[in-house]
Amino acid sequence: MSDKVSEKNRTEKKGTLPQLFFGAGGIYACFLYYGSLQEDVFRYKFEEDGKTVTFTFIWLLQVMEAGANVLLSFAALSYLGFTRGIPYDMFGLTGFTQVMAKYCTNAALANGVSFPVATLAKSGKMVPVMIGSLVLGNANYTLRDYVQVAAIVIGTAVVGLDSSKKKNSESTFLGLLFLAGSLFCDGMTGGVQKRLKGKTAEKGIKLQPYDFMFWTNLFMLCVAFVFALLNSEVFAGLAFCMKHTEVMWLIVKFSICSALGQSFIFYTIAVFDPLVCSSVTTTRKIFSVLYSIIFKGNTLSGTGWVGVTIASCGILSDIVGKSKETGGESKPEGDQKKDETDKEGDNVELLKEVDADEKK
Repeated sequence: MSDKVSEKNRTEKKGTLPQLFFGAGGIYACFLYYGSLQEDVFRYKFEEDGKTVTFTFIWLLQVMEAGANVLLSFAALSYLGFTRGIPYDMFGLTGFTQVMAKYCTNAALANGVSFPVATLAKSGKMVPVMIGSLVLGNANYTLRDYVQVAAIVIGTAVVGLDSSKKKNSESTFLGLLFLAGSLFCDGMTGGVQKRLKGKTAEKGIKLQPYDFMFWTNLFMLCVAFVFALLNSEVFAGLAFCMKHTEVMWLIVKFSICSALGQSFIFYTIAVFDPLVCSSVTTTRKIFSVLYSIIFKGNTLSGTGWVGVTIASCGILSDIVGKSKETGGESKPEGDQKKDETDKEGDNVELLKEVDADEKK
């Protein structure tokens, strides 16, 4: 009976065009605006007593963003029900590595790295993952994987060199170090999430999307709050926001977009499948870069545009590779069941797309 229901769910999980517009439109709207707000927060400048004041309370920003995600996911789980047997240690580790990655990305933006460079570089987070897998494991990668990563790295380097000509080189160098730190944390996150996938599979736990969102962001909130306290950012940052209400509302909207964007990702995965959602989130990165260049004043020379094109080709090739992985000949029933189990774990891993980052 359960096999028939599972088969029925697979065949029905196609969705309609209006549902696709709703899900994809929500992802695009939330995260394009998210990226714009993120830029605005770190571009904010105010003259005070002859000095230029900027927003520097990065850990407080992390607290507010994670807090919005915790509130929304808690509300969802209160209705759907919480999953028992959650591996808190694994969620604690992935929460720590993700909040560190997001901190480094925001610190890179605060230290002169342009939004297009940060977004394109974060799209190349397969680099530390591949290096770690090759050194510590027996991973095998195709020629497409290497070409894809090389295109993103080369394209990002070209854009970065073009952008750095117009900024303070010392500040930009520090920003690039933070960006490298973010990519390192992304690599760590990938390893931890594979362990999380294995541990939940061993215990027979099926995580709901909002389980992942709630517990990851709860630990991110705790870590960010501790660092905010240690850096004396909590009260000073809140005082800054109360004084500069424009920044406060930018952060509030930024946090809301983050939480709503994740919900649209969950919706798209539920109605369609991970490949459709991955295609939307991947192309969204390119549009975020173009939006920043066109509307945020991140002008590029002809060389810079060549870099954007090369990196975008590398990003788009990710969609092609994933679409081929999901194709292929029909498999025996036992293999199909195994693939379904693997896909459930892959769905969980895909829920981290918002990273920040990601991702933006």
